Amino acid sequence: MKTTFDQIQQRQPQLFSAADLHLPWASAQAMAGIIGAIERVIAMPGYQSHALAQAPEIARQPVAARGVFMGYDFHLTAQGPKLIEINTNAGGGLLNAYLLAAHGQAEAGATVRTAFVNMFREEWRLARGDAPLRRIAIVDEQPAGQFLAPEFELFRQLFEDHGIAAVIADPQELVWDGVALCHAGEAVDLVYNRLTDFALDFPVDRDIRAAYLADAVVLTPHPRAHALYADKRNLMLLSDEARLDALGVDAPTRGVLLAGIPQTVAVDPEKEAIFWAERKRWFFKPPAGFGSRAAYRGDKLTKRVFEEILHGGYIAQEIAPPSEHAVIVEGSEQRMKADIRCYVYAGAIQLVAARLYQGQTTNFRTPGGGFAPVFFD
Repeated sequence: MKTTFDQIQQRQPQLFSAADLHLPWASAQAMAGIIGAIERVIAMPGYQSHALAQAPEIARQPVAARGVFMGYDFHLTAQGPKLIEINTNAGGGLLNAYLLAAHGQAEAGATVRTAFVNMFREEWRLARGDAPLRRIAIVDEQPAGQFLAPEFELFRQLFEDHGIAAVIADPQELVWDGVALCHAGEAVDLVYNRLTDFALDFPVDRDIRAAYLADAVVLTPHPRAHALYADKRNLMLLSDEARLDALGVDAPTRGVLLAGIPQTVAVDPEKEAIFWAERKRWFFKPPAGFGSRAAYRGDKLTKRVFEEILHGGYIAQEIAPPSEHAVIVEGSEQRMKADIRCYVYAGAIQLVAARLYQGQTTNFRTPGGGFAPVFFD
């Protein structure tokens, strides 16, 4: 009998590569070191004050939950791993846990899935103590139409298999009645937030916002986590030695960050001529972007797009080229680029996976590309 994951592989083969990556253990240690250094800085009151001062007011709401599925994305360069960005609701974690089984690592995949369930239980415990976790809503706008919609169903089944009722819902299906956030008349205890409205500003998210502000639902990840981790403007501080020193970050931690995070700066319209002349050095990103949306390599820029970037609050990150790997596709060898994603909770790496692709950014359109498991030797 075919499992849901088997059916997903058949229906959406572009999600998965038949390849796997074998990387040196030193790469795993280096990525863990960079993640640990970032976590130490984010825990500092001075850093939090800086990050929250530039964030929406809702991000200043005190919250006990840490935030599930932090995605630390790396490129592996000749100088070691370089952190490209951090995402707070990184997709693909559960797909990659099942993918391990398809590559002969069924036990490892089961262990990761159990860790994911325990992560949600820990988020609940941090917020609600020993109260029972009864119902989770997996929430995204028009979830059936989302690119990673199959993962939502896998999560629903995973939660149900562990005794937690679960639903997949559009935010407009959730109703705040002044006491609880409800779906189809049933109270929701925890929202697994897959929305990209990170500040819950959209009208469709108003009931989730109201319940969150009333501490009537556990929301994970939440606006505070996005402000502290995923706002790309934070990379400017984390890659600036003088600012790190002023914050009181110790020298060893500064060294790890400066070696592991490409220099990131604000795009200043007054420096238009300099940025244009040096554009091939930079990758331009909007501060709250995700999934490579509205992000541009400098060497691909037109003058029209560059003008939009100048006045769009963008950051510029020094380009760190991704590693390339030989992949067999229909009997012939292809060269593919790899983004390496570490799925992290509470500073600990739960799973490492790759996204293989050709072109400017990850696209899930390259034959033979897609998610691929990563093994360290």
